[in-house]
Amino acid sequence: MSDPFRLDGRVAAVIGAGSGIGRAVAIGAARQGAAVACLDADADAARRVAETIGSGASAAVLDIRDGAAVAETLGGVAARGGLDIVVCTPGVNVRKPLLDYSAAEFDRVVDLNLRGSFNVLQAAGRLMVPRGHGSIVLFSSIRALVVEPGQSVYAMTKAGIVQLVRAAAAEFGPHAVRVNAVAPGVVETPLTAPIRANAEWYGAYANKSVLKRWATAEEMAGPTLFLCSDAASYVTGTVLFADGGWTAADGRFTPPSA
Repeated sequence: MSDPFRLDGRVAAVIGAGSGIGRAVAIGAARQGAAVACLDADADAARRVAETIGSGASAAVLDIRDGAAVAETLGGVAARGGLDIVVCTPGVNVRKPLLDYSAAEFDRVVDLNLRGSFNVLQAAGRLMVPRGHGSIVLFSSIRALVVEPGQSVYAMTKAGIVQLVRAAAAEFGPHAVRVNAVAPGVVETPLTAPIRANAEWYGAYANKSVLKRWATAEEMAGPTLFLCSDAASYVTGTVLFADGGWTAADGRFTPPSA
């Protein structure tokens, strides 16, 4: 392979492409040579990203909570030019103590994060498995592994995504379809805007990572596109933590030298 990281000749459907990590992944995939379908619940945002990319990019509206719409939209992408890569980035969080959670809030988080990811995984798998190739990347989080007060339902869904990825990798692997997850730490996206608006909260999160800063959305594109590429041809069923060392370091106190 002259450059195993390139995506020339491949078609990538990026869900959540209208903003944040999804936008960065869509633009990054195009720069690596892929034809990109920009899919988002916000049709105008998806169109703007496709226009930014230019040649080879398309845009469509998609709400991943609607399983039939997911199947139809991904099927349409595949029918027009094939489907080699599917990346699913959307997520929602209601930060609230577990005892204060309402049934409607529970359903809102689970419906998008978990059911939506399942819908994408199932629809992409049904297209890729018969063709015998493909790469699917879902988005988990550090919250699949470590939690804090107010993160109960979000953390549950992100841990669930990890198990979906592992099960799908086991089932799709014999058909040469790889399934992986990216688990970001704190990233500057619309989802984290309430945290960024609070200087003390923002600083506490920055200091928790060993790099002492937040990630940009663009810094999530590299890990994601690695998993999509031939450079990761023997990588499936795994979770790639792109968290600035958040989950590696336990505690903040450095003991004095002996």
